[in-house]
Amino acid sequence: MNSIIRGCLHTVFVILLPLFLLSCSTQKQSEPAKKTIGVALLNRQHVFYKDLEEGIQEEAAARGFKLLLASADFDLGKQISQVENFVIRKVDAIIVCPVDSKGIGNAIRAANRAGIPVFTADIAADEGEVVSHIASDNVAGGRLAGEVLAKLLNGRGKIALINHPVVTSVLDRVKGFREAIANYPGIEIVADVDGEAVRDRAMVAASDVLQAHPKLDGIFGINDDSALGALDAAQTFNRKSLIIVGYDATPPAVKAILDDTPLKADVIQYPRKIGVATIDAIDRYFHGEKIPPVIPVEVGIVDKSSASNLTAH
Repeated sequence: MNSIIRGCLHTVFVILLPLFLLSCSTQKQSEPAKKTIGVALLNRQHVFYKDLEEGIQEEAAARGFKLLLASADFDLGKQISQVENFVIRKVDAIIVCPVDSKGIGNAIRAANRAGIPVFTADIAADEGEVVSHIASDNVAGGRLAGEVLAKLLNGRGKIALINHPVVTSVLDRVKGFREAIANYPGIEIVADVDGEAVRDRAMVAASDVLQAHPKLDGIFGINDDSALGALDAAQTFNRKSLIIVGYDATPPAVKAILDDTPLKADVIQYPRKIGVATIDAIDRYFHGEKIPPVIPVEVGIVDKSSASNLTAH
């Protein structure tokens, strides 16, 4: 009897095993492979880029994408190698925050030749084919900065820009700023210097400007490292009456605004929203939608009253 039962069980096993294996194989075939996105950030130290990265990571996880994250640390050669590595690894899409808007062109063209869609976030590229650029409306942000500085100066005075003109987002900010200032004939831009968007270098650049223009009334810093570097210089030279407007509203800048320093206002960006919007655009592209070439993200202004609201939350 036992031998008969064992024989029956063996027969059942032989019959069912192929069906089980076929079922497993069918399940595996029905599960789509995760799309992989290569991300070449400008850096991972700035608060802005930390928030941008968090937005990208959170939305990618929600959509089931795999990320290959890399930071260029302001090194163009390093970023070019990162993008080239993404191409070799045959990722499904690439996000770039260019170190240099022109210099990144060859790397983007390599992705174009490989048929990999490229998206830029925060900073646009001047060369190569990009599906969509997702960033703050930097021209509008520059205008806001110009209007605020002009009002704080009561429409009169000598001002300077702590610039960094190798990236398109900064070019847009400065364009909007100059457009706003042009409406105030009593304000003169007496200096436009490159602080390289880094605090210590911006401090050196601002120090040179303050020594060359002892009656300078205001400064626009194109990001918060530039504005805080200008603030360091102003405090070193005891220029308490100087008025500084920055861009990004990072926590150190917000604190400086609340502490009644010469840094009086900041354009606020929403980098997390930029990250989310970038992944959303890629997802829609994967689903065959036509994506706008530019997707602008709102900006605003932070002064002492609104900075208090930010810290309260």
